[in-house]
Amino acid sequence: MEAQAETLNARMDELREEHGGEEGLLSNAIDKQKISKKSLQTAIKELGKRNDDNAEEYDMLLSYKKLIENEVEVQTKIKASTADLEKKVIAQYPKMTIDEIKTIVVDKKWMHSMEQRIKTEMDNISHRLTQRIKELAERYETPLPQLANNVSDLTSKVENHLKQMKFVW
Repeated sequence: MEAQAETLNARMDELREEHGGEEGLLSNAIDKQKISKKSLQTAIKELGKRNDDNAEEYDMLLSYKKLIENEVEVQTKIKASTADLEKKVIAQYPKMTIDEIKTIVVDKKWMHSMEQRIKTEMDNISHRLTQRIKELAERYETPLPQLANNVSDLTSKVENHLKQMKFVW
């Protein structure tokens, strides 16, 4: 049901992006960058009845309204299913032993969460180490004797320039 709700939301977003511009079919229903049920009703009322002039816009508004209604229906079902599931879970707790509860809470929920956090932290550490290794490789790419030669060459160039400028040190 949640996947169905996400699909409906994605479809509504797609329609809003595609037809929500200044000259779009849904532009009359957009209020503060969103399309509410009220603004949609108002836009449909303003169009009046469907005719040849407004057929495309009218159909688009009705299809968007249908998507909103479907989403509300699915969200209602999700809430009801979640409440029913919670009741069933709560009803099962008195039937379970302490060890079974510990297994569920610790092994299934807590350990899974900890494993995910540890994996994420290990990935972050690995990424930082890789970045640091690349940085060090770039920094020490040139060997020291070559750097020393470059420094002596540049020093002699600077000294020659200073002599040409008649600068004494």
